[in-house]
This record gives sequence, C-alpha cells and structure tokens, in this order.
Amino acid sequence: MRFLVADDHELVRDTVAAFLAHEGVGLVEKASSLDEAMEMAVAREGYDLVLLDYYMPGMSGLDGLSRMQEANGGKPVALISGTATPDVADRALKAGAAGFIPKTMPSASMVNAARVMAAGEVYAPYAFLQRAQTGVAGELTARERDVLQGICEGLSNKEIARNLGLQEVTVKLHVKTLSRKLGARNRTHAAMIAKELALA
Repeated sequence: MRFLVADDHELVRDTVAAFLAHEGVGLVEKASSLDEAMEMAVAREGYDLVLLDYYMPGMSGLDGLSRMQEANGGKPVALISGTATPDVADRALKAGAAGFIPKTMPSASMVNAARVMAAGEVYAPYAFLQRAQTGVAGELTARERDVLQGICEGLSNKEIARNLGLQEVTVKLHVKTLSRKLGARNRTHAAMIAKELALA
C-alpha cells in the first residue's frame, strides 16, 4: 500500500510518516504543501490514503480537501490536525473525508486508524474531538510555556535552566508537568503538539 503525508510542519510530517513506516504499512511519501501533494498524487495515479493537514498553506478550508480528493482519483483522503474543531471535522466527514486524525494521537492508534481508512472505512475519534474543542492552551502556566519554547528550540534542560535563571531540577519538573497537560509521551512529542497548537 502507498501512503502520502502532507503537512507544512517538517517535525509533524516526519514524525507521522515515521509512525507509519515503522509499522510496515507500505510505502510512505511526504509532501510539504497542497500543490506538491496534488502533483505527487496525479503522477502516481493516487495513493491508498492521503493524510492532509487541515491548516496547510493552500488548503482554503475544505476546498483543499475537495481538490485533493480529485487529484487522488477518489481514493481515501483524511484530514489531520490537533486544533480543528468538531464542527470542521463533521463537515469534512460529510464532504467525503475518509476520517479525521488528531496529530496528538498515540502512534499505534494512528497506524490502526490509517489502516482502517486505507481499507475504505471512515475513522473519527469523537471523544477526542469533544475534548479538543476546549484545548489545552489555557492550562499551561507562563513558566511552562517558557520551558516549552526552549524544548521547541531543541535546547537541553540545562540550557533552558540557564536561559531562564532556574535550577535544572526545576526545569525537569516543568517538563514533566507540561508533558502531562499536553498528553505528550516525550520531548519530541511535546514539541510536535506545541507547534500544531501554536503554543510555541
């Protein structure tokens, strides 16, 4: 099977593609824009599943979904996002999307969802979408946001501590707390979530 992950955030794109490739779902290719994704789909006569970032440049809302569906020859196209509202997901499904996948979804669940959609079924995690409506941005303290910014910049705990004038053990505590609030499994996952939710 052939999959295409289209997202303008390199970290998100590479992470999602790595999830799929690691599970041996088949050939996984990547695109950084809607136009590039459409060109690749046409050239390859469609993918078994396209995972399309809802907020990617060129999307223009659900218009991008429709264009990608046409370029993919009617084969499954699903939206991926961590910030789109339940209303957007509902309208996408009604417009024929194969499903909606939150980028914060655990890797095993994401792979299973991708397999379901590639097989022609529809996937939508409604419980998550209801939770996502409220978001997590307001739950982080100012200091946690500072630490998260450092993580997104690729800094170590020691470097973050030095920049913020904190003890390294304090930074470790903030990392643990903000990761729990974001539902992140590790630093890389926290950075991915932060970029998707525009928290850093």
